[in-house]
Amino acid sequence: MSAIRPIRVAFTLISRKTWAGGYNYQLNLFNALGKYCPGAITPIVFAGQAYDVGELEPVRQTTAVEVVRAQCFDRSSLASLVPTLFAQDRGAINTFRANKIDAVWENARFFGWRSPYPTVAWIPDLQHRQLPHLFSDRARWRRELGFQLQVLSGRTIVLSSLSAERHCLAYYPPTKGRTAVVRFATEPSPKLLGLDPVQVLQKHDLPRTYFYLPNQFWRHKNHKIVLDALAMLSQRGVRPVIVASGGRDPNDPEYLDQIVREAADRGLAQQFRYLGMVPLPEVYALLRASAALINPSRFEGWSTTVEEAKSFGVPMVLSDIDVHREQAEDGALYFHPDDPHRLANHLQSFAKPAFVVRDMNKELGERVRQFAESFVFTIERVLRER
Repeated sequence: MSAIRPIRVAFTLISRKTWAGGYNYQLNLFNALGKYCPGAITPIVFAGQAYDVGELEPVRQTTAVEVVRAQCFDRSSLASLVPTLFAQDRGAINTFRANKIDAVWENARFFGWRSPYPTVAWIPDLQHRQLPHLFSDRARWRRELGFQLQVLSGRTIVLSSLSAERHCLAYYPPTKGRTAVVRFATEPSPKLLGLDPVQVLQKHDLPRTYFYLPNQFWRHKNHKIVLDALAMLSQRGVRPVIVASGGRDPNDPEYLDQIVREAADRGLAQQFRYLGMVPLPEVYALLRASAALINPSRFEGWSTTVEEAKSFGVPMVLSDIDVHREQAEDGALYFHPDDPHRLANHLQSFAKPAFVVRDMNKELGERVRQFAESFVFTIERVLRER
């Protein structure tokens, strides 16, 4: 930690509409730093002038966070690659300089191989290498180019799991010795937990017994297996309700409509209840009162929804992938992401659970403290090695 003043770290805010998990990650990180490592780091969050004011407000309310809006951050991540291929993103660098930045946290945006700032690149996952068939050629090329630039520029690469670190070292050997695993944990602020779950259920006309699936509608999230499991259960005379929320993939906007249409065509519309993109307080209310969280994903870097379920002690039914095992260990029921029969059996095993609204785990604080401290340690390491 700085003996003189907090380390001023630049972030580019992730839109919740584009990637809810990334938005929640940043919000939780800022809250964790303010609570468990006060005075160590000041996050300076940069957003374009066109950014949604409603998404900025929770960030503004976070302790010790500064928000800076500048037009140069309105460019897409792809457009910003053009100048940075040659040297640096001059608009962003000048804005950083004006705000006395000490270090930069990159995610989807590359600020140039000649950036004057110590820089940490966060790579949430390497899905485009593991599941290339789920990407268009353009989307896969864009991700790969961004990652290669960060690797070749000597960035310290931050991963959210040991699983992601193994993938990174396999695909990008030059990162050996330059990786850090920062496992995030979530501790929602009291402001996000003020809603009465019963009122939220009434608002959406939902039953008291339901499973919650809050994943974004991206193909790798594997919603279809849930429909297959519901269809199998219907044949047994068992009709659980799955409540789904989340936004559509901007690169594959038709996928959400396909899932909703298929649910209707298979007579499952009353069991697969899609709510749209609901506000964060409603997400937490729905999670806390659910019979269990479902995450059928084929791939994760470190699942936000799983971490949130752990925060409240919500039972979990998860796809059997390495990172879920790393994250939930023995605290979940698992099924192969192509085995709807086993998923159906797991859902059926929840025989009319009692309605319970769960509070945060007492042990949660220590996990969140470790998250904040590992983040601070990584930033300090990058500054020392500069």
